[in-house]
Order: sequence, then C-alpha cells, then structure tokens
Amino acid sequence: MSIQPPLDDRRARLDAYLDDRDLAAVWFGRPNSFAWLTGGSNVVDREGPVGVAAAGYDREQGFRVVTDTIEAPRLRDEELPDAFTIEAADWYADSLADAVAERSPTPATADFDVAGFEAVDASSLRQPLADADIEGYRAVGVDVAEAIESVARSLSPADTERAVATDLRAALEARGLVAPVVLVGGDERAQAYRHYTPSDTEIGDYALLSVTAHRGGLYASTTRTVAFDAPDWLADRHRAAARVEVSALAATQRSAAAAGDDAGSVFAAIQDAYAAVGWPDEWMNHHQGGAAGFAGREWIATPDHAARVFAPMAYAWNPTVQGAKSEGTVLVADDAIEPLTTTGDWPTIDVAAVDTVADVRLSRPAILHRDS
Repeated sequence: MSIQPPLDDRRARLDAYLDDRDLAAVWFGRPNSFAWLTGGSNVVDREGPVGVAAAGYDREQGFRVVTDTIEAPRLRDEELPDAFTIEAADWYADSLADAVAERSPTPATADFDVAGFEAVDASSLRQPLADADIEGYRAVGVDVAEAIESVARSLSPADTERAVATDLRAALEARGLVAPVVLVGGDERAQAYRHYTPSDTEIGDYALLSVTAHRGGLYASTTRTVAFDAPDWLADRHRAAARVEVSALAATQRSAAAAGDDAGSVFAAIQDAYAAVGWPDEWMNHHQGGAAGFAGREWIATPDHAARVFAPMAYAWNPTVQGAKSEGTVLVADDAIEPLTTTGDWPTIDVAAVDTVADVRLSRPAILHRDS
C-alpha cells in the first residue's frame, strides 16, 4: 500500500520548478521519484530503470498518473492517493513514453526519455526532506536496523556469506523493505574487498553485514560488525572508521549551515579525518557515501564535488579502514544530528569527531562480540 505523501510540499516545489523553467508539466517514471511524488510504487520488474507508470504534475490538471490498462486498476486501488487522476493507454498500443507525450501539455520535462521533452534533475527536487518524509524515514531506519541486527545475532562462524545474505533479504522483505544492496563479508573477504558481494565462503572469525533498503521510496543504509575471534586490530580500525564517520556528519552539518559550502567541503573534512586517525590514504580505496533520501545516495561526495549540502537531509557516510567499516543513515538538521538506523538494542561506542573538524560526539554501533 502507498504512503501518503505531503502533497502541499510537492505542489509548492513543482510550481516553483515549472515557473523557473517556463514549463507546463513535469513527469516521473523512475521508481524513486514516482514514490517521492505519489507515496506509491510503479515497480513490477525490479530490473527496469523505468516503472510501469509515470506520475506527473501540471497546474491545470494537477496530479496525474499515466499507465496502461493492465496496471491501472491495481495502482488506483493500492498505490495512489485520491488526489491523482489516472489515465490508461491500451497495453498493446503505446509505450509509456508515447502515452505520456500524447496526454501532457507542453513544453514539458521528464526523468525518462520522452520524445520532445526536456530532462529533469529529480534529485534536486527531492532535497531537502519535508517534515512528513522525516517521520517516514524514522520508521524505515528502525526497521532496517532491526532486520540486520536480528540476522547478525544469529550468525555462526560456519555460516556462508550467501546463506547470511539470504537471511538478510528475508528479514528485510518481512518488514516491507526492498533491498537493492546486501553485502556480507567474512574475515577473509571483508579484508580483501570493500564491496564484499556474498560468496559461498564461510564467515569465519568475524563478519561485516551491509545493506541498503527502501520503503515508500526512502532509502536507508547501515553496517553491523559481528566478531567471534576478532583480530587484534579490528577494534582500533573500527573506531578509526567511526571517527571518520562522525567527522563527516559534523562537517555535513557545518556545511549545510554555511553559505557556499558544498559536498567538496565535506570531502575535505573526511580526508583530514583519515589523516588524523592515522590512515591518510584510506579514502582512496572506497567511496565515502553522501546524501541519502529517495535514492541510496542522492549524490556521492568526491573531491571538489559541487553538490549543495542541505538540511534537514539524510546522509549515509560509509568510511572503511582495511577490514572495518562504519555506516549508518543519519538525519542532519541545523540543530541536531539524529541517527536513524538504530534500535537501542545494539552495543555502541561513544565517538568524537577529530579535532580539526568539530567538537561533536555521537554513539555509533560497536562490534558485537559473540561466542562461537
């Protein structure tokens, strides 16, 4: 079922967008922006970049959805708010792009290929988060954390990475979450690779579990570490990664409040943090994350990245230190930094940002030590 979106917020953003570009309509066929506008899903085939329906807005007809005769009844009954009118093309007659082009006023823009339409940067419309988005995000974050923690507590050293990943997907799906990313790295592969896609290798002495999952269009990413016979270096590297993560969050809040600062400013602080914890070149081995929301990452920070840093907004920074990782989805507001992917039932460590970045401390997930 759909989640009721804050349509007044969406209308205000889209009116401003249409005015600024002198357009008559805007359309969204990609699943994350469809969910942002409608609160529902247009996905049947998860492999497709464009869903089975497009949601649009124009000032004369308001909120609209164009789809085909197969999907219209289900979307009307289960996915769309009453504010949306739905128009169905014969399933055998037109492509979705053709159906939208025939029914839309022009000039128009779309986030998928429609002949004669301009392209829309939907990510810019989705930032910052609306208050109603934040409430939904809190629920998504808790459910993602509950799913990964429930599986993490059940591990044994002889479990294969692939079997653990299967359990993770089941735990997420049971909570109504869709998981495009499920990574499980045992003691060998978590040290060798930053993206430990599951294999048939046993997890051994310790494991990293990382997921990105979404519901109602909102994406949450997080990682948990479980150790049975932890290497001597694991605790120190885990704390170093956590300090970089907290430093990134502190720099994010500072950049959001400062006129002219951008993602490149946050990335510079991340580089400083890696140097301060004794791993100056580690940032080169893996992307560090960035803004989250109606995508796993609305943008991924890089040196000199010009993306604007918004508040309130969710951020998922994911620093790694050779076999250790610290990652969570966190709401950054002007006056607060609120971790979202937490349950209160997992052990934590109190971590400070490095002195060169800010005087900020946060509780972050610790390593869970278990008997084998």
